[in-house]
Amino acid sequence: MLAFTMKQEYLNDRIRVVQAQPSDSDDIMNLLVSIARWLQSKGSTQWSGLLHGNDHHNVTGHIEKGELFMFKDGDTLAGIVLLMQVPGEWDHGLWGPDGHESIVYLHRLAISREYAGTGLGADIIRWTEQGISFPGKDRIRLDCIADNESLNKFYSGMGYEFKGTSPSGFCLYEKYV
Repeated sequence: MLAFTMKQEYLNDRIRVVQAQPSDSDDIMNLLVSIARWLQSKGSTQWSGLLHGNDHHNVTGHIEKGELFMFKDGDTLAGIVLLMQVPGEWDHGLWGPDGHESIVYLHRLAISREYAGTGLGADIIRWTEQGISFPGKDRIRLDCIADNESLNKFYSGMGYEFKGTSPSGFCLYEKYV
C-alpha cells in the first residue's frame, strides 16, 4: 500500500478527497471513457485506447495499490488523479532509467466535463503539492502530449518546469514541492 500523509481532506467547501477503492473502478473508468470521447470529439487521439477497452495505464491495478485519488462533490465524481511513488515502464521510457528515488509521478489528471472551467484542475494540482505528502519525495513529475498547447500552458502556469520533449512527443515537467 502507498505510504503517504493526507494533510488536506477537502479542496474547498464542496469537494472532498477520497482514496479510490476497488468498488470505485466502474465510476472511474466511466469518467475516463467520457473524457476520451470528448477528446475524440475535439480531434485528439489522446486516451483513445480507452474507447476500445484498452486501459494501458492499468487504472484498476493502481486503485488496488492505493495510488488513485478521487475528488467528490457529494456523491458525484468530479475528478481523479493518479500519484505513483514508483515509476512505471512509461516513466522510465520518458525520463530514463535513473534518478527516480525522490519523485512522485502524476498521471491521469481527469476532470468531469461538468466541472470544466471551474478551476478544479488547478485545485487538484495544488492539492498534490500541498495536501498530501510522501516520505522521501520532494518532486512531482508529469508529462503531456506535446501538441496539446492549452495543457502545456496549464502545467507551466502552475509552476512546473519544462524539462524537455521526449522522442515520442511528450513534454516533460517537474516541480519541487
